[in-house]
Amino acid sequence: METRKVQVTGGSTYTVSLPKDWATENDVSAGSVVEFHSEEDVLLLSPKSENEREEGAIDIDGLEGDQLTRAVMTMYVSGFDVITFEASRVTAGQRRTIREATQGLVGLEVIEETGERVVLQDLLDSSELSVHNAITRMRLVSMTMLSDAVTALLENDDELAHDVIERDDDVDRLWYMVSRVFRTVLRNPAAATEIGFPRETVFDYQSSARQLERIADHATKIATISLEIGPVNDSVASTLSELQDAAVTVPETAMDALLEDDPDRAVELATEARSDLPDIDNRARDVDDVIRGLDEPELAQSLGLVVDSLSRTADYGGNIAESALQKAAPSP
Repeated sequence: METRKVQVTGGSTYTVSLPKDWATENDVSAGSVVEFHSEEDVLLLSPKSENEREEGAIDIDGLEGDQLTRAVMTMYVSGFDVITFEASRVTAGQRRTIREATQGLVGLEVIEETGERVVLQDLLDSSELSVHNAITRMRLVSMTMLSDAVTALLENDDELAHDVIERDDDVDRLWYMVSRVFRTVLRNPAAATEIGFPRETVFDYQSSARQLERIADHATKIATISLEIGPVNDSVASTLSELQDAAVTVPETAMDALLEDDPDRAVELATEARSDLPDIDNRARDVDDVIRGLDEPELAQSLGLVVDSLSRTADYGGNIAESALQKAAPSP
């Protein structure tokens, strides 16, 4: 940390000098334009970028399948607006993998393909990305997925189970977008202004979005189990349905708290969500006792995984409630 003394020039203008090392490293010299970003009692300064689009390149020689898909996701989440994948020769399989990965990401499109490279570009402006709308949509889809997954299990509805599994891609797409916005506002203070939320709020949204993404994963897990087992008897179905109803109240109430503008009301809702967790743990143990009484060990094991997923759903809601409490807390 360096300190500078504020001086007055011209009788009314406050001035302060910049550290020479910082200016040199960031190509700031006499005549350069810098940007100031105000965040309450903090003033952030950054060099004005001549090219506002972040460009990145990666060598994909030898990368195939999941490794290449992960490379696409990583570059996107890292915040690059133009991404170039280079190789001595881009294979047909690599092109197909890149295109498929691109389809799962909001705003990203293929803009150029040659024998040696594939170029992707994010066609959405940061100001057009609403992290609030994204997390609200994630909430709706993930909670509906969980409800439908349990219904598919109890009613032996394979078509509904497949539909739940397909919807997981929608949640993943939104999760990657929220993660991209989060990393962008960390790197670029101006992005937070464009998006309309303080960086702390974006952090709380990103943390909660991760919990919603995990809930969707567990809904997918339940739907997959429902495809592997037969009908469930009425007594087990009743206890599972009651557990599901109780479990979803935690993330639902926690999300209400997270999106609540009144801090006092947000704390009240978050505390209510957290207070429901012990009861759900007790319910889960009761359902486990019923399941262990089944004559079919394999069925009991599968249903035990369902109980675990529902219990974890409540725990993830508790994590969202923690983020809501942090968001509602006064700033130091």
